[in-house]
Amino acid sequence: MKIILLQIDKTDQNFVEQGVQEFSKRLSRYVPFETITIAINKTIRNKTIEEQKLEEEKQLNSHLAKYDTIFLLDETGKEFSSLQLATQLQNILNSGKKNLCFVIGGPYGFTDALRKKHALISFSMFTFSHQLIRLLFCEQLYRAFTIIKGEKYHHQ
Repeated sequence: MKIILLQIDKTDQNFVEQGVQEFSKRLSRYVPFETITIAINKTIRNKTIEEQKLEEEKQLNSHLAKYDTIFLLDETGKEFSSLQLATQLQNILNSGKKNLCFVIGGPYGFTDALRKKHALISFSMFTFSHQLIRLLFCEQLYRAFTIIKGEKYHHQ
C-alpha cells in the first residue's frame, strides 16, 4: 500500500516543513509515503471564501480519482485516538487496497460536496492551521505504524 498526503499550497513555515520531512523519512521504513502539494494561483485568494473552496475542490478532484480510500482531515470529522487510528490503518492494510490518501484542504477547509463524498477525520476539537496539521498528521501516522509494529514510540 502507498499512502499519500495531498495538500493545498506549499508549507511556508520552515519548522513545519522540517518536521514533515523528518516524519516522512521515518514513515518510509514502514510504507511508501508521498506528499503531493497542489499549488493554487495566488489571485484566487482575492476571491470569496466559497470561490476559493470551489477552486480548491476542482484541483483536489483532479487528483482524488486514483485513490482507493480517501480521508479528508476536517474539524467536523470523526475523532480517533492514536490506537484507534492504528487499528483503522491496519484494517485498510489488510483489505488489500493499493492507495490511501489523506487530504488537507486550504485555509477555509472543504466544500460541503467534498465533505459528503469522502470520509472525514478530525484531529481534535481544536482548530489547527492547514499548515500545522501537516506536521501533526505525519507524526500521528508514524505513531500509528509504530503501534502496529509493537514498537516503543507510543506509551500507554
